Amino acid sequence: MEKSEANITEKKKALPLWTRDFTIITIGSAISMFGNSMASFGMSLMVLDYTQSSLLYAIYIALYTFPQLISPIISGAILDRFSRKKMIYTLDFISATIYILMGTVLMLGFFNYALFATIVFLLGIIESTYHVAYDSFYPLLVSEGNFQRAYSVSSVLETVSAFMVPLAALVYNLIGIGPIMLINSLTFLIAAIFETQIKQEEKYIDKHQENITGENASPVIRVITDIKDGFTYLSKERGLMAIALYFLFINMAGGAMNVMCLPYYKSNFENGEYLYMLIFGMYFVGRTIGGMLHYKFKLPVKYKFTIAILVYVLIGFLDGFYMFLPIRLAMIACFFSGISGITSYTIRISSTQNYVPDEMKGRFNGAFLILSTTGSLLSELIAGFLSEIMDARFVVLIFNLVGVLAAIVLIGGNRKKVAAIYNTDN
Repeated sequence: MEKSEANITEKKKALPLWTRDFTIITIGSAISMFGNSMASFGMSLMVLDYTQSSLLYAIYIALYTFPQLISPIISGAILDRFSRKKMIYTLDFISATIYILMGTVLMLGFFNYALFATIVFLLGIIESTYHVAYDSFYPLLVSEGNFQRAYSVSSVLETVSAFMVPLAALVYNLIGIGPIMLINSLTFLIAAIFETQIKQEEKYIDKHQENITGENASPVIRVITDIKDGFTYLSKERGLMAIALYFLFINMAGGAMNVMCLPYYKSNFENGEYLYMLIFGMYFVGRTIGGMLHYKFKLPVKYKFTIAILVYVLIGFLDGFYMFLPIRLAMIACFFSGISGITSYTIRISSTQNYVPDEMKGRFNGAFLILSTTGSLLSELIAGFLSEIMDARFVVLIFNLVGVLAAIVLIGGNRKKVAAIYNTDN
């Protein structure tokens, strides 16, 4: 009996991560990620250059972000009923078409803000729907026991893509936004072609259909029912609910930093924008190195919860206080915040995606994204108001200390439930 169990354990450990399907999704997403990172920053520069208006720029950001509050819930329900794989490559084909049209039009010298804003709103819907589909499909391509390594690969690629921003600025200044759009179109097209070759079966669709056999409700009513079921599932899973609510608060801290940090450095230091890039760049360096470490070494299963809550508290203090520090110490703080952030991400995403049943992943990821986005948007508005009456550094500090309190109360207060999710060999 003991020998049999040992063989099973050994077999589980021997399962390869780099299967055919996992390799395809990784290469495809990496290509589109790098192209989209360049295009997103290039579009931001274009809007500022064409409009010369902070208000119109803010509207552009809001139009891209707003769909992330609505579409994940609807798409999450739909994606538990239909093929996530088809949704992923279909959205990439659509994105490729949109970007090639935008690139062609812009290279001809035509720009209309209202039309562009409408397209950006559409891209926001596509982006948020794609994230739910991808996050729900990706775990199906990861072999048993390799979740931590798989998500370390994903996070490193996402982090490295951030380094495309300086390249985007250089290309934009040299040849304009049109060619960047065409390059992005090509990356989406390549990614979509790669994704059509994935052979993973989506058995959750049949399982979901079995649960609704004989249901005569209209498609709209079924989607509404699915949405309700998703929130009901989340409310019954106290551990998942605690994790989701904590990340709402930590995203509030992130939202405050998004609107406070760059203006603070720009207004208080000569060449402050470059100082900001230098300091915050260390965060991405930390994430990259941390991701590589997580790929190489597995976290001890029985200590994952303890590591997670310690990391949550550490992130809150590092992010809350680094703006008060001298430049070199601020860089060190951001470096360790990056390592802590990737550890937080790896534990959370690998554990929850391993824990949530395949047929519920779409609805769970949709609900999680809604809460995270709500936290970011709320804090951006509140932080903007608070910055008028108090030092930006204290605004960031307050939000991060609230994040620390949320970690202690929500995660620590639900230790047994959260530990049951986190302390697993995935």
